[in-house]
Amino acid sequence: MLLRPFLTYFKQRIRQVSTHRKSIDEFFTQHLSFPFLQYKEHLHVARAERQFIYDTSGKRYLDFFAGIVTVGVGHCHPRLIEAATKQMNTYWHVSSYYLQDPVRDYAEKLLEHFKDDKHLSVCLFVNSGSEANDLALHLAKEYTKQNEVITLRNSYHGVVQSTLCLTNIAGFKRSYSTGSRVAMNPDPYRGIWGGQYCRDSPIQTTRSCSCQKDHCQASDRYVEQLEDILHYEVPKKKVAAMFIESIQGYGGSVQYPKDYVKQATQLIQENGGLYVADEVQSGFGRTGTHFWGYQAHGAKPDIVVMAKAIANGFPFAAIVTRPEIAKTVGYYFNTYGGNPIGCAVAGAVLDVIKEEKLQENSLRVGTHLLESLAKLRDQMPNVIGDVRGKGLLIGMEMVTDKESRKPLPIGKMNAILDRCRDNGLLIGKGGNFGNVFRIKPPMCITIQDADFAVNVLEDAIRKEL
Repeated sequence: MLLRPFLTYFKQRIRQVSTHRKSIDEFFTQHLSFPFLQYKEHLHVARAERQFIYDTSGKRYLDFFAGIVTVGVGHCHPRLIEAATKQMNTYWHVSSYYLQDPVRDYAEKLLEHFKDDKHLSVCLFVNSGSEANDLALHLAKEYTKQNEVITLRNSYHGVVQSTLCLTNIAGFKRSYSTGSRVAMNPDPYRGIWGGQYCRDSPIQTTRSCSCQKDHCQASDRYVEQLEDILHYEVPKKKVAAMFIESIQGYGGSVQYPKDYVKQATQLIQENGGLYVADEVQSGFGRTGTHFWGYQAHGAKPDIVVMAKAIANGFPFAAIVTRPEIAKTVGYYFNTYGGNPIGCAVAGAVLDVIKEEKLQENSLRVGTHLLESLAKLRDQMPNVIGDVRGKGLLIGMEMVTDKESRKPLPIGKMNAILDRCRDNGLLIGKGGNFGNVFRIKPPMCITIQDADFAVNVLEDAIRKEL
């Protein structure tokens, strides 16, 4: 008799759970805050494997967004599952109060990728890119004893309160998110200076410019504008740091004129500031030519921030810096920083990138994809304004006409996204105006995958525009 009330209660709970499952989109809308749900008819994910995602109906999609540039080596890679399971069977968490082999082992593996920058020899582990940039900001101000920070227009460095001052995309700004000086974005496509000889990319903008092939005058002009900020806006020209994404991520895969980063960061460092290289999206071989995006710029960072692909979707992030900068952190504690499961997975990621030659694959397949998209740009009158990027970090900017470069309206962008999804392709969108398709697949994709994606995109654009 005593069991009957409990059985009745559990039956009611089962019915409630079933009701919630049948209306999951309604549940998300009412009880969870997900303002970026991508599609008109929401995609309900059931499982994923390598470069593919499957929905609850069993339909397969080619994933060309990789969990927002996070799934670097592919969904559910067996090597990562093995590493995570092995560590989970040992211990999950004890905190950074104790010595742990997984933390040491991963730090050693990670620092192998800084052999050319031996001054970068100390790791600090956190949980996300925003948190890593927050810590980098803290270190820069403590080390330099300065408060001024410089970032670029169109930059994205996270949306926790401390990093909102570093992010310069209108949709993320808040009335309290002040505290940095904002330099002009050195964008060869949409900026004041720059054109067809400026980018370190297999594909250049079609916009003409006065630069020579062996020297980018646009870079000089943007650096002069940065110097004006130091002269007119910064007390005694002293700054704490300049934060730069090696290629702008959420901002639409914007690449800077050649030598800009090198010249700009030298200027900052000469005035006592630190160069913080944000590798959250451009790191771990994704650009193809280098393991870290800053290496292609010939610049020497003081702090390197990394997250996303570091553990292929497991919440994990890190910064690597100089010993004397790390010491200024003072009493800093992070409960989950250096989680042993995260360290195990992140270590396996480095192994897979090397063994499966995924950096080389990013260069080979990414160059093919860029060249195919550039051909599509030239064939499509007045709608594809720019194709840019390196490796598998690609942006395609959509416009109403190529002469004015007016951004394509969000409604039309969403219609193209929906049609791509209907035809089995998932891509993202970004940029300050939301008019850039972000094409950043897992680094294990093939030439055939790239060709399929271009065909689906072409079909969607032609039918929706």
